[in-house]
Amino acid sequence: MARTIWDSTVGKKTVMAVSGLIMLLYLVAHMIGNLKIYFGAGEFNHYAHWLRTVGEPFMHYEWTLWLIRIVLVAAVIAHATSAYQLSRRDIKARPRKYVHRRPRASYATRTMRWGGVILGLFIVWHLLDLTTGTVHAGGFQEGHPYQNVVDTFSTWYGNVVYIVAMLALGLHVRHGFWSAAQTLGAGSRARDRALRTVADVLALLLTAGFIAVPVGVMTGVVS
Repeated sequence: MARTIWDSTVGKKTVMAVSGLIMLLYLVAHMIGNLKIYFGAGEFNHYAHWLRTVGEPFMHYEWTLWLIRIVLVAAVIAHATSAYQLSRRDIKARPRKYVHRRPRASYATRTMRWGGVILGLFIVWHLLDLTTGTVHAGGFQEGHPYQNVVDTFSTWYGNVVYIVAMLALGLHVRHGFWSAAQTLGAGSRARDRALRTVADVLALLLTAGFIAVPVGVMTGVVS
């Protein structure tokens, strides 16, 4: 039964919608946590340490964090796989491009695929930069996330990579949230306008909230 659902277009869209909403919830929480950097090194580093102790003593040190990571990895893989397979299915159904572009298709809709690729590459870079320190500039300091963030956004390329990715994220969320609502049956003619407004507000808040961190470092507010 599970295989039958997965093989169907509706099943893949449902998986894509649910996994996208899981990642969206994480992004909202992650953005709020990131903004703690404006309260200083002590507050930000304490928050980073708290993430590793959530659930203690029932959960061992970092178990909750690893559980979150596993769920996120599963969501990313499910989202990317369903998106790729739906894209291939769409191409096979119509191998030739449309003679005229659909006038109602927004810029976000037309760039969803490339936006997904950009975000996928960014996730890899972000982990190598601030989690493992492999590509980190200025000398990665384990247990000092505040200083690591400042180091990253003290370089021009760190800012460019992050800001471009966050702009792509905003476009992705704007279209993706509305599409997920339609797939899961929450959309209707009466609610369409409200859902689009929620999608716009979410995309704007996430983009502005994430970009506020490098802007804070660039302007010297965070140093």
